[in-house]
Amino acid sequence: MQICKTPVDLQALKAQNIGFVPTMGALHAGHLSLIERARAENDFVIVSIFVNPTQFGANEDFSTYPHPLEKDLELCAKAGVGAVFTPQADSLYPFKEAISLNPPKDLLGFEADLRPGHFNGVLQVVLKLFNLVRPTKAYFGQKDAQQLLIIQRMVQDLFLPVEIVPCPILRDFDGLALSSRNVYLSPEQRQLALKIPKALNTIHEAYKAGITQGTNLLALGQEILSPLEVQYLSLVNRQLIPLEHIEPNNSLILVAVRVGTTRLLDNLWL
Repeated sequence: MQICKTPVDLQALKAQNIGFVPTMGALHAGHLSLIERARAENDFVIVSIFVNPTQFGANEDFSTYPHPLEKDLELCAKAGVGAVFTPQADSLYPFKEAISLNPPKDLLGFEADLRPGHFNGVLQVVLKLFNLVRPTKAYFGQKDAQQLLIIQRMVQDLFLPVEIVPCPILRDFDGLALSSRNVYLSPEQRQLALKIPKALNTIHEAYKAGITQGTNLLALGQEILSPLEVQYLSLVNRQLIPLEHIEPNNSLILVAVRVGTTRLLDNLWL
């Protein structure tokens, strides 16, 4: 496995049919599932490990975000990754003022409202990484649903020669969606956080039983989540337009909850 620390190192790689998994490190089984799929569908896999400063707000956890780089590199090597890109911020942002991208207004709201500028930073770094890696396919988890939809739009709008491959949410033994931020949770907070998958499962079961009205489904979820700080629980379509009823194969239940000081995202694709 090659370790590339600079854009020059990365661009020197001679590989075709590249599967790319962009990450911020602190790798878990969810990341490894993306790597496994990338390996199955491509000749060569590149993983990036970079905690991108431009997508963090002033009061967010950039300075405390976990950085277990040696452990991450070991996991990548065991998973059969061909190369890992581990840049420093100044190599990806060589100018004092970087060119920025604005996410499309019709895909804003939710995380964009709660984290102003977040998706500008996401698009900025993802476009840089795509230009450096030149992947055939890039793999993103569906847990960050709004991010996935915005990146798909960027690829379509800018005619980027890469296929975005959405991958299912992977959950821990207790049902909690895997996230690098789960390490912030105390044992007591983790038990509270389990209300999130319970609420989504309850909504899903109600939908399968024939309930399609959004207000009824969301009320079931709110009842379970009520002890927690719910930042949003919403029914939208794949264009993030609010829905009154489930549209099969075009609906999303989005949820963001704060447990202690930790924000957790989850969703249900219907």
